[in-house]
Amino acid sequence: MSSLTAPLGALGRASLGGLGFVGRVTLFALAALSHVLRPPFYAREFGQALVNIGWLSLPVVGLTAIFTGGALALQIYAGGARFNAEAVVPQIVAVGMVRELGPVLVGLMIAARVTSSIAAEIATMKVTEQIDALVTLSTDPLKYLVAPRVLAALLVVPVLVAVGDLIGIFGGYALATGSLGFNAAAYLNNTINFLEATDIISSLVKGCAFGGLAALMGCYFGMHSGRGAQGVGRATKYAVEAAAVLILAANFLLTGVFFSL
Repeated sequence: MSSLTAPLGALGRASLGGLGFVGRVTLFALAALSHVLRPPFYAREFGQALVNIGWLSLPVVGLTAIFTGGALALQIYAGGARFNAEAVVPQIVAVGMVRELGPVLVGLMIAARVTSSIAAEIATMKVTEQIDALVTLSTDPLKYLVAPRVLAALLVVPVLVAVGDLIGIFGGYALATGSLGFNAAAYLNNTINFLEATDIISSLVKGCAFGGLAALMGCYFGMHSGRGAQGVGRATKYAVEAAAVLILAANFLLTGVFFSL
């Protein structure tokens, strides 16, 4: 009988562990957001987070977006040629970049670059007992370390998404007009006329959500890391994995909300 119930026991333990993790992360997120809305406000930490998350992420976001936009235009043109529908390249590139590829790719780049950096930094501070020192000095670690990073991500990642959308559309435009024979003015007119306000709003809302998730996962796993170098490594790995999965799950949910029939 025990051999038959063992898989059920393992499934139950995994389910309870997953629910416990969701509960802990939810409480951590609520505590972090409450600190964002209440003083004191650490302007220096917030400014450094803005530079790290926003400005320093521009190169990787720009390169990712422009190559993705060009590849998307080429794939759409090759596929549309089978049905004599090559003319839809501008519209599909615009919608694909703004609705899905732009926000998701920027979110995943932020998870790879920023979430790992935040998790490693905070985990190292925990290992070297700097967080304990903050508590000793009557400074709340959530207020000093977590709130500025979360607020910066909530504000700056939508801007990165907007920039990524524009660069991705430009990548498709450059390839289509330079290699595929499209007229530049007609391409731009089709792009502008086909996009709707809902597309742009959904892209920015997704960017805000993805930025918040990326920063929260980095902070959560950094604050709950184990001791030693292995603890820092595990915290960084788990933070990036959790951020990437949550970003894709949030993208699915938000897409359903914005574009449900």
